[in-house]
Amino acid sequence: MRSFGSSLILLLALRISSSIATDTICPTSSSTSVSTVTSTITVTSTSISSVSTVSTSTSSSTTATSSASCSTPLGNGIAGASDPWWLQNMPHVGTSAFNPSPLSYKVFRNVKDYGAVGDGVTDDTAAINAAIADQSRCGQGCTSSTTTPALVYFPAGNYLVSAPIIPFYYTALVGDAKNRPTLIAAASFVGMAVIDADPYIPGGGGAQYWVNQNNFFRAVRNFNIDLTRMPVASTATGLHWQVSQATSLSFVKVIMSQDPATQHQGIFMENGSGGVLSDLEFVGGNLGVFVGNQQFTVRNVKFSNNKIAIQAIWNWGWTWQNVQIENCGIGIQMKTGGTSIETQTVGSEVLLDFTVTNTPIFVQTTTAQPSSLAGSIVIENAKLTNVPIAVGVQSGATVLAGSTGTMTIAAWAQGNIYSGAQPVPNYVQSNITPPAKPASLLDSSGKIFGVGRPQYENYAASQFVSVKAHGAKGDGVTDDTAALQSIFDTYAGCKIIFFDAGTYLVSDTINIPVGTDIVGEMWSQILAKGTNFNDQNNPRVVLKFGKSGDVGSLRVSDIVISTYAGSAGAIVMEVNIKQASQGSVGFWDTHVRLGGSAGTGLTQTTCLKLQGHGVECSAAFLSAHITRGASAYMENVWLWTADHQLDDDPAESQIDVFSGRGILIEGENVWLVGTGSEHHAIYQYRVNGATNVYMGLIQTETPYYQPNPAAPNPFVTNSAYSDPDVSSLKSALALSVTNSDHVLIYGAGLYSFFVSYAQTCLQTWNCQDQIASVGSSNQVRIYGLSTVATTWQMTFNGTPAINQNLNRNGFASTVTAWSSNELTRVTKRWVPVKARMHKRMVPARLPDSY
Repeated sequence: MRSFGSSLILLLALRISSSIATDTICPTSSSTSVSTVTSTITVTSTSISSVSTVSTSTSSSTTATSSASCSTPLGNGIAGASDPWWLQNMPHVGTSAFNPSPLSYKVFRNVKDYGAVGDGVTDDTAAINAAIADQSRCGQGCTSSTTTPALVYFPAGNYLVSAPIIPFYYTALVGDAKNRPTLIAAASFVGMAVIDADPYIPGGGGAQYWVNQNNFFRAVRNFNIDLTRMPVASTATGLHWQVSQATSLSFVKVIMSQDPATQHQGIFMENGSGGVLSDLEFVGGNLGVFVGNQQFTVRNVKFSNNKIAIQAIWNWGWTWQNVQIENCGIGIQMKTGGTSIETQTVGSEVLLDFTVTNTPIFVQTTTAQPSSLAGSIVIENAKLTNVPIAVGVQSGATVLAGSTGTMTIAAWAQGNIYSGAQPVPNYVQSNITPPAKPASLLDSSGKIFGVGRPQYENYAASQFVSVKAHGAKGDGVTDDTAALQSIFDTYAGCKIIFFDAGTYLVSDTINIPVGTDIVGEMWSQILAKGTNFNDQNNPRVVLKFGKSGDVGSLRVSDIVISTYAGSAGAIVMEVNIKQASQGSVGFWDTHVRLGGSAGTGLTQTTCLKLQGHGVECSAAFLSAHITRGASAYMENVWLWTADHQLDDDPAESQIDVFSGRGILIEGENVWLVGTGSEHHAIYQYRVNGATNVYMGLIQTETPYYQPNPAAPNPFVTNSAYSDPDVSSLKSALALSVTNSDHVLIYGAGLYSFFVSYAQTCLQTWNCQDQIASVGSSNQVRIYGLSTVATTWQMTFNGTPAINQNLNRNGFASTVTAWSSNELTRVTKRWVPVKARMHKRMVPARLPDSY
């Protein structure tokens, strides 16, 4: 995802950070840690056969080498309370198949092997950064690379640092999940943040290591970050997290000074195109988080004793889900009022399932917006206790009164709202009718269900089975189909399947039984290749999870699935399992990456843009399919058809890669949390015949090559897969909902930036005619619908209904709330918007590319 004017946004961020008042003092109080998620596998037995010794054989992968079948159900973990986390004890034989030195390159790195001590006294900065940088990885001067991955592991301990830890491209920093290590900033610390995911180059005039909107594939999890030794007056920062898609920050606690004069902050984020933040905690400090980014999803985060918990400076759309704010001066402070590209401020905030306690102000905007859109807000299911002002303005005005007792905001909105085919919005600052939420989508407290990635903290290494130890090669050349199928047939349900780092080539469908748990070491890659996947008229599944009628569990994390050139018939992943309990069928940090990387045959040397490419540059029929009756919980899942090259190309050249469809949802009880689907020819998200679906936030981009060729080319529509007819539109639909019930979309960023790779359409704001369509469905609710350069934001029952020009909100146009059923106000402040077209806002300087 590329964006406009990163330097403009940086200047905006710096200006705003200095102009917003932050002098409210947060009282001190005790806090509790965000709980980690443990395995939910039902216990039937704890007798586990041991894992075979890691094989170093170079024999063919066509026959699995497992020494015995396992028949005892996995059950509970058997690790002792004092045992290190299983990952530390696993044999690490992972490789990078397309690295210039694949056999000697180390993917797994333990910082103690590089000299880190972890005693809280020794300065471990150099050792940690050496572990990250070892073996010519993608640091400063390297735009991106998938061939130099690194999982940098921190055993339990206290690691003192005096300068930033810089995770290079394609890096996961992972601490012991059983006993989180602590990163301690020394009193003498110098630098932007303890973890700096995109450093500014000294003397570089604002230049950084990586283009922030292309800063993909990063993870940080299982850490405490302690800033309390740093001077109170310093802007001590836990993380500079300027990142893009396929990034996750989870199970991290930042501890800051609680001195009344503190200037500490947990996260500084001034730009990017994310992303997911989950299972985090911020204690003390001036700012819990300072955030500006095109879009992000935040789930299960706790703020306590911050002066300001969340300071939001700009965005196109963010969704916050299940957030606790305790004993803070202000819960959320939003920079608002900007309606042009040059004055971009907060575009849209969707605030879902908040609990706010002992905090004078829940939401504060910097400008009053009594009658026109300049910062969209939706609050739903917010419980306030001793919060006198629910929504206020920095000048002191109260927009929505709170209570010194307890109150619940069922649903409240500021912005333009629509129902059905209503062509002209009503501007509101009022309570609105909340949607009817199916109980099956809610947890026991009535909040939208959510669950963090499984980390198997109580399991021992002996309860995992390495695929390389049982016949799979992962070298990107050997056909691993038979070996992997044998491993799943043998060990599913009684071992956790560990995919050592590598690229596992498969030539036919892999059938993965219900009850399987899969963990990748470092975005371990499954690469589909061969004639079985070539025919779009006879599509074939690559990874088939369960079969129709299955009920039970399946959990997948840290996997990338790709295809080889010419795979026009590949259905990359198909989910057929109905959940046995909420979230028992789940995917975390699991991505479909089609083209743009080494080993795929879909690169700048074969598929450079505007060269008239055809079937040879096709990558997939369908990226993901949740079939009828199936369930799924997906968090941080990115379905990306590459628009540019990631490997061996400093220019990041744009490329033609053709895939037919993004994700097709036909099941029931589906949660999509922080997902993206980009550059598919027919649609990005398709919900058809589905029931009980939650999506928040979803993000899309229309293929850059369209309308040349025009949608659906080079594919043809297929009624067996309920394809919408897009032939008259010429561009892909970002969202299509038909014949479905209870579809809740809490945040949608649907973007169109190009016409046949040219961006002159941004001058006239008409890169695409229609982008989202809902028809023949009941109880569909969309909050925070933000589109870019699309004439009609919503088509309802076949009729274009919502014109973008009535909803301009900075770079994007935002519909605060839309409902397929009547959406009504329940209090005052209801202002009809005049049926006129706003003046088109054109940037003073257009970007070269997005």
